[in-house]
Amino acid sequence: MTGAGAGTGGAQAGSRRDPGRRRALLEAADRVIQREGPEASMAAIAAEAGISKPILYRHFGDKSGLYQALAERHTRKLVEGIREEFSRVGSVRARTRSTIETYLATISANLHLYRFLMHRASAEDAATHSAMSTMIRGVSRELAEVMIADAGMTGPAERTRAYVWGHAVVGMVQTAGDWWLDHADEVPREAVVDGLADLILDGLPAVAAEGRVLELFRE
Repeated sequence: MTGAGAGTGGAQAGSRRDPGRRRALLEAADRVIQREGPEASMAAIAAEAGISKPILYRHFGDKSGLYQALAERHTRKLVEGIREEFSRVGSVRARTRSTIETYLATISANLHLYRFLMHRASAEDAATHSAMSTMIRGVSRELAEVMIADAGMTGPAERTRAYVWGHAVVGMVQTAGDWWLDHADEVPREAVVDGLADLILDGLPAVAAEGRVLELFRE
């Protein structure tokens, strides 16, 4: 344990001195995971980088450190893409469709990495699971705040509803995306985008008590 702790400190210091080396190691990990799938081993990643496994761990502290670095690297890109699409000027329907499209396109283009981070790494490592959960909650919260601003959901009950919906929508899209990845050969991505957009924009407004709130969602 003492050696691992010392390695963690050295990894952090080394990363600050040579971010290019750290980036190269993460790119090696990306290549192996994309090639071999979510079961890619640490030994294979080290070999791809041309180093031994202990040296790989030294750069990140331990396997958990590598997992978290990969999670931060890829979830940041995904979240930035989602934010960019949903913050565009246009109707809520157009923005919703483009945001869902961006999410599905990103996870399908990086299928092995997505499954590695969302399933394997999160299952193996509590810190990575926490980091991924925090990211998902953050996106949910941002979506709720957009609902509040765009639909005028300013009352306490309406704000609560917006936060409930924000978390429900993100969870629904994530779960539907997982299902679609297993059926992508049979189900066109556009069908999933349309189905989710219809459910979000027509299904949720139908349960609203105030009809005035959700006319915006039918643009």
